[in-house]
Amino acid sequence: MSDHDVCGDGPVLLVVPGGAGHPMGLGPLTRRLAERFTVVTYDPLGLAHGRLGRPVADQRVEEWSDGARDVLEAVLPDGESAYVLGTSSGGIAALDLLARHPRRLRHVVAHEPPCVAALPDGARQRAAFREVYDTYRAAGPAAAAERLAATLEERTPDAVPDGQPLTRAEELSQPMALFLAHVLVPFTSYVPHLTAPAAARLTLAAGDGSRGRLLHRTARALAERTGGALAEFPGGHLGALEHPEAFADRLARALGHPATGRPASARTSS
Repeated sequence: MSDHDVCGDGPVLLVVPGGAGHPMGLGPLTRRLAERFTVVTYDPLGLAHGRLGRPVADQRVEEWSDGARDVLEAVLPDGESAYVLGTSSGGIAALDLLARHPRRLRHVVAHEPPCVAALPDGARQRAAFREVYDTYRAAGPAAAAERLAATLEERTPDAVPDGQPLTRAEELSQPMALFLAHVLVPFTSYVPHLTAPAAARLTLAAGDGSRGRLLHRTARALAERTGGALAEFPGGHLGALEHPEAFADRLARALGHPATGRPASARTSS
């Protein structure tokens, strides 16, 4: 079964991280959320559960959402439903979870999912992400990160730093490299297909620091395409890491669970 960690007490909130799904850096966010929710943090590749360094194949959105469904079936009490937060690539998995496995979902918040294929200029944006991948393969992660930043900001890249491709062993030891190698291209090709009842349980979230940038535009377009709600959250694309408490509080309000001041209990499972 897919790896996950559990903390807190209250209604179940499944968190699907971005990147390659490694939950690194999410501790402050989940601790804050655990004051109001039973927070289940999903690790789709098991990178935080002993699998970092093992071979990884190109990823499929459906595999992540199927794993998320399995986690929910394991943790949800009979008759209960869950909230879901997905960020970035995890937001794409959350959209697919809602489209394909909506039965036990209460509400889904997808924060800046890079579903650029759904945009009117989607072909051009997909080509831009393919260039990020090609840069990674040719010159390594630092060069790819510069091109990725330019793509998200919709600007011409600065001079790409010189670099060398990683060895396979180096790639397998770095979550960011795994994202660039095996998640970026297939996930940005995904287009959600949601029914009206499912879309009624969806909020597309965009960072207030992302205004004027690609993924803010993408969130707005997805809200229009799906019929989901649109909300702004603190920070930019990495708002969950950069402003974890404000981000958690905004999420709780969006889900109708304002702060209670109740201390969190904790437990872990996998």
